[in-house]
Amino acid sequence: MISESRCPVEDGELYVRSTGEGPLLLLIAGGLGSADTFRAMTKLLADDHTVVTYDRRGHFRSTDTSTGPVSVPKQADDAHAVLQHVGGGPASVFGTSAGALIGLDLVARYPDAANVLVAHEPPAVQLLPDALGWLDEANAQVRLAQAGDLMGAFKRFTDGIAGAALPELRAIRLPNEEDWKRLFGRELAEILDYLPDLRALRRSTTEIFPVAGVGSRGHYHYQPAKVLALELGLPFTEVPGAHLAPQRNPARFTEALRDLLDG
Repeated sequence: MISESRCPVEDGELYVRSTGEGPLLLLIAGGLGSADTFRAMTKLLADDHTVVTYDRRGHFRSTDTSTGPVSVPKQADDAHAVLQHVGGGPASVFGTSAGALIGLDLVARYPDAANVLVAHEPPAVQLLPDALGWLDEANAQVRLAQAGDLMGAFKRFTDGIAGAALPELRAIRLPNEEDWKRLFGRELAEILDYLPDLRALRRSTTEIFPVAGVGSRGHYHYQPAKVLALELGLPFTEVPGAHLAPQRNPARFTEALRDLLDG
């Protein structure tokens, strides 16, 4: 049975969906932040978990009346509000891409929120020696979107992601345009400029698993998980698929995730 509800947060409301029975498992989406990202995974995990997903603020069925940049800590506050909304933690938490950064900030600032965090390919480029280059690239994408070339920004964005590039087409309509405008205009620079609080994470009692996909080797979103593991003195784990494996290879990816959650 699926339960849908609205979670009040500062400057908005979040659409929240819960299903299944068992220990609480919060899934935090990257990209445009849609709960629908995890539809296939949710079906597989709901047999033995209460799976909670939500649309990130301002995307799809969630609202946001604020203006200006949306920081990672602000989105981590939202994730914490969702956990409180569904009964509180500690929960198991899985975040992918930007959702992994949100999960890292969540466990750094809310020590009792999670007992396990699986952080899949967090784009924590500030941990890398070529961080300025990636920030320049993000700003170039933002400028394209602001100049009205949303498709150009989108193509540059997806070209850097393993397994996400589009086939060459003469013309294509970009779905969810308003959500992409929000990502480029208010979120992307904040996401790539975010540096995880390594000191707080080292002190955390949450069991943290930095992971990246085998198919992402050689891409910018693979290396930060390895560096994070090294900085925190934790094992680094490779999982099946590439950056979009939670959507495109849900069965194999969920099997690997379940192994980590079960310890």
